[in-house]
Amino acid sequence: MDRIVVVGSGPSGVHFALSVLRKGYDVTMVDVGFPKPAVVAPDSTFRGLKENLDDPVRYFLGEKFEGVVLPQPGREYYGIPPSKNYVFRTPAGFDNVTRGFAPLFGFAQGGIAEVWTGGCYPFNADELSDFPFSYAELGPCYGEVARRIGVCGAADDLARHFPVHDNLLEPLELDGHSAVLLAKYEKKRALIQGEWKCSVGRTRVAVLSRDLGSRKKCTYLGRCLWGCPTGAFYTPSLTLAECREFPNFHYVTGVRASHVRLDANRRVSHVVVAPADGGNPQEIPAERVALAAGALSSSQIYLESMYRHTGEVLKLDGLMDNRQILVPFVNLGLIGQPYNPESYQYHQVGMGIEQGTPKEYVHAQVTTLKTAMLHPIIQNLPCDARLASFVVRHFHAALGIVNINLHDTRRPGNSVTLDVQTAPGRPRLVIEYSPAKGETEVIRRAVRTVRKALGALGCIVPPGMTHVRPMGASVHYAGMLPMSRTAGEHTVSETCESHAVKNLYLVDGATFPFLPAKNITFTLMANAVRVADAAF
Repeated sequence: MDRIVVVGSGPSGVHFALSVLRKGYDVTMVDVGFPKPAVVAPDSTFRGLKENLDDPVRYFLGEKFEGVVLPQPGREYYGIPPSKNYVFRTPAGFDNVTRGFAPLFGFAQGGIAEVWTGGCYPFNADELSDFPFSYAELGPCYGEVARRIGVCGAADDLARHFPVHDNLLEPLELDGHSAVLLAKYEKKRALIQGEWKCSVGRTRVAVLSRDLGSRKKCTYLGRCLWGCPTGAFYTPSLTLAECREFPNFHYVTGVRASHVRLDANRRVSHVVVAPADGGNPQEIPAERVALAAGALSSSQIYLESMYRHTGEVLKLDGLMDNRQILVPFVNLGLIGQPYNPESYQYHQVGMGIEQGTPKEYVHAQVTTLKTAMLHPIIQNLPCDARLASFVVRHFHAALGIVNINLHDTRRPGNSVTLDVQTAPGRPRLVIEYSPAKGETEVIRRAVRTVRKALGALGCIVPPGMTHVRPMGASVHYAGMLPMSRTAGEHTVSETCESHAVKNLYLVDGATFPFLPAKNITFTLMANAVRVADAAF
């Protein structure tokens, strides 16, 4: 069997690796792989941490208070807890140039999905119409990934937008606020669906509602935001650990891949890596290579490989990302009510809004605020800090945020290329992005529909608090090396093999020819399984 080198330990990489390991292939995974810190008091609840840690301020806000989101117009409502800062640590010499795009990169074991919120939404037949395969081919792979990681949800009104796959676990217990929203929807369904073409239901999330293998079900400690201490909430590092149990798996950590070396027949012969903290490069022999470093990093590896082989600086068009809009709201019926911090912390309720065509579907996730840091909300309220603090204390159980996601398409000019002049021998990735024409009106319509639906559910949206996130914030990057049935320039086959380099596979979002409004992580994993099954 061929020796396979996999670049990256994110969701695509680990599920591709696990599939080919089970087939008996010899797999080497190269990865920067910054490790996760040790879990603090794994059996303690959120409240228990605050009461019993020697220095809870340091844990929750950071040694240098880096967890505090300072007042600044246009700043995000979300901050990254200090316990997850390791995910965004970068290797020595890492740099890029951006125009109109604010990318996030993750070099941790498990990739940037170590900080995801667990949304698992299958693409439907309409959303796969630009892909060179059908839902019938991908559907079983969704079921296989769900079997591996644990996905819970319900076959409710949102199932018209994301199909019900095999191995779907029963949903989690609802937090109190989410339960109120869904109960109100049952009474207002005819209005919300009929007038605004909006459906409300349970989100699908990668968390265990019952035990799965050695992993135990969610015990509602309330610590999701700081990192699940029990393993009930899925992150790719769990599958990486499973891969490391195979004798035919070799994990080379602490290195960053820069490019692949091509022979005279334009086949990959080696993967070139260098120590993440600086040092001389080394070459790892390979008979087949799977790039799974994330859409931007995999594209950079492809660009640098072609540059070193031909001397040509290429530009790859078609970069896509989901525009996200945050809509804070207050549930009037819950003002002054207590909240329970010992509950699941991420989204449990979702919205699906029909548009002109099925591919233009608008997806939204509703997060009710429980243990989340509230100071970003306080400083954005349209009143002074004293009044804002009073309001938030008494409104805590009533607060929530809707995260609206829009679809994206491949367009010329939204591109990645290399800067090979600034630091000779160390090319930088250059990223450019401009929104689609008419995006402002699309945002306006989506926000208006969400406001109306929230109103029907007994909620209000405070004026002036809707926040349009910068492009790049969703981290759902895709499109630069798309799948194609024909051997177009800088495309890949239906099994994600490069049309330019015959033993080079790209198994992450770089190959997606269309980006629906949904979180793509579940589809990244399913597609990686599909490629491993079909091509290896």
